[in-house]
Amino acid sequence: TTSKEQASDKSETKQAAAATPIDPATAATVSGVVKFSGTAPKPAKIDMSQDPACKGNNVAETVVADNGNLANVFVYVKSGLGDRTFEVPKDPVTIDQAGCRYHPHVIGVMAGQPVKIVNSDDTTHNIHPTPKDNREWNESQPPKAPPIDKSFAREEIMLPVKCNQHPWMKMYVNVVKSPFFAVTGKDGKFDIKGLPPGTYTLAAVQEKLGEQTQQVTVGPKESKTVDFNFKEGGGAAAAK
Repeated sequence: TTSKEQASDKSETKQAAAATPIDPATAATVSGVVKFSGTAPKPAKIDMSQDPACKGNNVAETVVADNGNLANVFVYVKSGLGDRTFEVPKDPVTIDQAGCRYHPHVIGVMAGQPVKIVNSDDTTHNIHPTPKDNREWNESQPPKAPPIDKSFAREEIMLPVKCNQHPWMKMYVNVVKSPFFAVTGKDGKFDIKGLPPGTYTLAAVQEKLGEQTQQVTVGPKESKTVDFNFKEGGGAAAAK
C-alpha cells in the first residue's frame, strides 16, 4: 500500500474509534404514528404542459394525509445525545427525478453522507438546493446523464431543493449528526432503533405544518411509543 492509502486507512480507523460505541444489548426503540386532525387540504394540481417530456398533470405533495396518517414527516432525536459522535454511512442516499418530480419528497442524511442524484427523465433538470447553513449549488443534469454525487456538511432541517427548469419540483433534505431519524410513509409510521438508553427530545417536522417536540425516556432494551398529531394551519392538535 502507498503511504497515501495508509494515511487514509489510519484516518478511517481514527474516525471509527472516535464514534461512541452503543451496546446493542441495551439499545432501545422509539416508534409511533404521525396523525393529521381535520380535513386534509385538497392537493393543488400542477400544470406540467410547459415541458412535453413531463407527462400529464400532477398534484403537489405539500400535505399528504391518508386516512388521518401524515406522510413525509421528518422525525429525529433533536437533543439528548450529548457529545456522542457517530460513524457516517458510506452508502449514498439516492434522489431520483422521474415524471418531473423528486423521489422521495423528503429524505434524511447524516452530515457528510454521500447523496446520489439521478435523472430518469427525458429532459434536463437543474438541481438547486437553497440552504441556510450549507453551501448553495446549482447543477444541470441532462437526460440519463451520470449521477451527481454530493454531500451536505452541516446540520440543517428541511433544506429546500428545487429545479430551475421545472418550478413545481421541490423536495427537502434533512441533515443531522446522528443516525436516529426516520421519514413517515403513507401510514404515518416511524421507527427509530438502536438508541442508547436516555432521555431525548424527539422532533417531528412537516414542511407546511411546522415542528412538534416531545420528550421520551427509554431504558435498556425498552420500546416506547410516541405519537404526534398535527392539525390544519400547523401546530399540535388537542389530544382526544
